[in-house]
Amino acid sequence: MRCQLQTLARIVSVVRTPAGGRRPSSPAITRTMSTKSTGLMFQLKVNPVSGNSEWVVIKEEVDDVSPEPMLATTSYLDMLNDSPRNRAYRTAIDRTVTKQCHVLDIGSGTGLLSMMAARAISVDDSSSYKGMVTACESYMPMVKLMKKVLRTNSMNHKIRVYNKRSDELEVGVDIASRADVLVSEILDSELLGEGLIPTLQHAHDKLLVENYKTVPYRATTYGQLVESTYLWKLHDLYNNEANVADGIHLVPKGKGGILRVKPQQFAMHCDVLGEEIRLLSEPFKIFEFDFWKRPDSHGETQVHIKATNDGTVHAVISWWVLQLDEEGKIFYSTSPKWINCPSTNNGLSSSHSGTRDWCDHWKQCVWFTKGIGLPVCKDEDVCMDATHTDISISYEFNAHSQRSEVDYHELSTQDSHITLSPERIAIYGDNHRRLTMLKAINYALKGKESPLCVVADDSVFLSVVVAHVSKASRIIPLFPGLGDKGSQYLQAVADENGYSMDRVQVISTRKQLTMNDTHQNKIDLLIAEPFYFGAEGMLPWHGLQFWSKRTMLDSILSEDVFIMPCKGILKACAMSLPDLWRSRCALENIEGFDHTMVNTTLGACGPSSDSPCIPFFIWQCGEIKKLSDTYTIMEFDFLKPLSSCHGKAKVEFTDAGVCHGFALWIDWVMDSSTDIVMSTGPDQRYWKQGVKLLAEPLKIAPGICSTVIEAYFDSASGELSVNNR
Repeated sequence: MRCQLQTLARIVSVVRTPAGGRRPSSPAITRTMSTKSTGLMFQLKVNPVSGNSEWVVIKEEVDDVSPEPMLATTSYLDMLNDSPRNRAYRTAIDRTVTKQCHVLDIGSGTGLLSMMAARAISVDDSSSYKGMVTACESYMPMVKLMKKVLRTNSMNHKIRVYNKRSDELEVGVDIASRADVLVSEILDSELLGEGLIPTLQHAHDKLLVENYKTVPYRATTYGQLVESTYLWKLHDLYNNEANVADGIHLVPKGKGGILRVKPQQFAMHCDVLGEEIRLLSEPFKIFEFDFWKRPDSHGETQVHIKATNDGTVHAVISWWVLQLDEEGKIFYSTSPKWINCPSTNNGLSSSHSGTRDWCDHWKQCVWFTKGIGLPVCKDEDVCMDATHTDISISYEFNAHSQRSEVDYHELSTQDSHITLSPERIAIYGDNHRRLTMLKAINYALKGKESPLCVVADDSVFLSVVVAHVSKASRIIPLFPGLGDKGSQYLQAVADENGYSMDRVQVISTRKQLTMNDTHQNKIDLLIAEPFYFGAEGMLPWHGLQFWSKRTMLDSILSEDVFIMPCKGILKACAMSLPDLWRSRCALENIEGFDHTMVNTTLGACGPSSDSPCIPFFIWQCGEIKKLSDTYTIMEFDFLKPLSSCHGKAKVEFTDAGVCHGFALWIDWVMDSSTDIVMSTGPDQRYWKQGVKLLAEPLKIAPGICSTVIEAYFDSASGELSVNNR
């Protein structure tokens, strides 16, 4: 049973992250597993530079020892700092739970909902406490943290904690009886991606009484048709590439699905798009999910939508409204802020609007329409088919009205299409960037008659460009993440780009490249973007894998080898980030429960803990403001082998305000002689930056002041630490 992606989705989903899933910010944590035979828990840790990984044992610790701070890069802090959420759950639990209840809390986290339930049971007379609370949490480090929270709040004797998924609990074995009330928070931005439906199904069948109650009570999903050139560029590489005059065809005609985004909803902060979104419909209801009865794994509905403007539908923006109590008085909405009342047409209270604080654990979702979009006229009836599975929701418009310049389903199953992130699709369709990279490649190839070129990352673009530009070159793409899919892609687009696969040899990086692989020839060009498939959500310095690979190939590089990029420059800028800082600030009292003991483990911003660097799209961080110029912290010289390095800079503030931290990124110097630089800074929407938040916000008065930021890169671990003073 695919049950309970709930907590693991918050912790580990680097390889597959549901829309809005709580993916970790750190590249070090990727997957967790346990073995029932030994009772051991393992965690897969990845070196962000070498790319190597190993399973490490998470040791069981005695109760009075704090857990290892391995949870510091999850979104638990963001969720626990969401006061409207906490208040809504507390109020609904107080109204639902009675003194005689057996309450089951699935995916308990720090135990907040369990403690709310236990308090509701015993609030009138603690001496007549007859109810019980069962909490199940599958992730062992979180279980240890939860037990510490329960002890601090004198709740440990009122709540029974199980280190299991709920589908592993057995009545009569683990718990004495079925539960009367289910409380849970296993929702992602799409609603279903953390395993809500299979979890409810199993609980209904095996763990709950016949007429059980739930908090939340119901969830309703809504959508709105929008026009947005920005959103269009995030998925339609074929039509964007048609406007590029470089002769490269990453998506040739008739092969439109060969490079594409996954057909799914993508979690995104849509408020920030502002004027870049044009609304083409009123909000419309899509699905309703009742938590108090057994849900279906599959559902379909047809929605008829009246267009409110002429335009082109590039996307469906969706959100959900949570009804937490049976009476319909307590709601929580993830709607964008332009929705003044997300439930006006559905009989819900107008006091529950979309004006919640910025938070990152629940965003809106975006579903892209195919190709160049769906043209509509004002007052036209648009028919949309919506389908849900047990973990996702998808949409389809009537085929006769969907205008697409390319067939997205023409590839047979044996043809390996490549699924990329929306940002990578937009990067590959960016005219300026493509022409700049082409200029750098032409310069690198100048004077080389039949060069041997190694593409050291997962860049299909660079592989195609070199093969297209230099007809005599021999190309070895390493494709550490794409593997065979990359090879099959290059074969599929060879004819349209004027090269033969006789000159291309994809070699897996699982083995060390030797002179035997190069037919005793040394490498003339070693190039990368750098881009590593599957690492788009990582910190910017994950691209330093290129430096590690360059070092491994040192013995087979020619004396006049051209290395691109030749340098990486770590840049920083002081930022005002009030929304992001608030979402990760130190916890104190949450609805009457002390959470101060979790701050260090969760990496909260505060005097007693050191917050980690976390990856974010700065432009999606709510309210933002630059408070300084851009400063160079240190440089990574790729012309030399990999080495540890240290750097610092004195940051002078240029504007008054409140500094909450620093944005950090890497500018990749493709060629120093031609000053070709590819920046991944805050002004570039398609890359995540690293964010180092201050322990305490720093108020900047006019004419004041400065601070020092320094960084240390450890070549052995691949970690980059950042501090300020």
